[in-house]
Amino acid sequence: MSDFSQNSLELAPVDIVKTINKKDFSGSYFTSLKPLVIQDLAKSWPALKKWTPDFFKNQHGSQQVKVYDGSFVEAGKGYMSNAKLISFKDYIKTVTTSSQDLRMFLYNIKSEIPALVDDVIFPSIVDGLSKQFIFMFFGCKGSVTQMHFDIDMSHVFHTAIFGRKTITLYPFEQGNNLHRYPFTCRSYVNVHQPDFKLHPRLKDTQGFRVTLEPGETLYIPSGYWHHFVYDEASCAISLRCPSQTWQGKLQGFYNLIIMSSLDRLMNKLSPQSWFDWKKRQALKSSL
Repeated sequence: MSDFSQNSLELAPVDIVKTINKKDFSGSYFTSLKPLVIQDLAKSWPALKKWTPDFFKNQHGSQQVKVYDGSFVEAGKGYMSNAKLISFKDYIKTVTTSSQDLRMFLYNIKSEIPALVDDVIFPSIVDGLSKQFIFMFFGCKGSVTQMHFDIDMSHVFHTAIFGRKTITLYPFEQGNNLHRYPFTCRSYVNVHQPDFKLHPRLKDTQGFRVTLEPGETLYIPSGYWHHFVYDEASCAISLRCPSQTWQGKLQGFYNLIIMSSLDRLMNKLSPQSWFDWKKRQALKSSL
C-alpha cells in the first residue's frame, strides 16, 4: 500500500521482454490493454544507427519544423497550436545545447521527409499499423509532455531512437481519478510531485512507470493516459494502429469530431472563462 503522506503514487513497473511473438503479445498485452517494453523490436532498424543529431542537421537542416512549448496547453491563442516555425538545424542545435520545454511532436515523416520511412522496419507483431502516419518526436532535456491520451484512441508503439525518457501511464478508465479536464484528452496533475490536496483523487489511481532506454519500444495501449519527462535530449518514432473494438473506434470518432471541435471553438470565443470552467470541473472532489 502506497504511503500518500510522502506524496507517493501507486505505480507498478512495466513488463519488459527482449522479444515476443505475435500470439503471446496478443494474448498477454494487446487484447488485455497492458503496456509492455520490447527491447529488440527495433534492433534491425537503420534509424537506430543513422538518426543522430548531426544527421538531421546535415541532411535535413533546411527543413522547416513546428515546435511547441508549454503554451500548447494554456488558454488563449497558443492553445493546441505550435509556438513557432524554425529550421530543423536550429531546432536540433537547441535540443542538444539547452534544457527547456521545447518539443517537436506528431511530425509525420511520411509526408514531411518520406525518405526517412525507409529507415523504419514495420514489425509483424500486430496487423494494421498505419503506413501513412509515422510520427517523429523530439525534445530538449527537461521537456515535459503533460498527462494525456491520444485523441484517436490508437494503439501506439513508441521507439526511443536516442535519449532516455521517464513515462507514467494509466488506463483510460482512470480519467476521473486523474482530474481530467472535460471536453479534452488532458489532465494537469503533476505525477512526479503530486499534490493530494489539490488533486485528492490521485490517491485512488493505479498506474505504471518506466524509463525507456534508447532502442527500446514502449507499447502504449489504446486510450492509455501517458506523461513523458525527457531525461535527456531525445528523439523517438511512433507507429500506430487503430483501436480494435467498436467502443474504441466510436470513442475516437467522438473525440476527434465533436469533443475537440467544441473545445477549440469555446477557446476562441472565451478562452480564459472556458479554461477556468474546465479547471473547476476537474478539481471537484467527486464526479
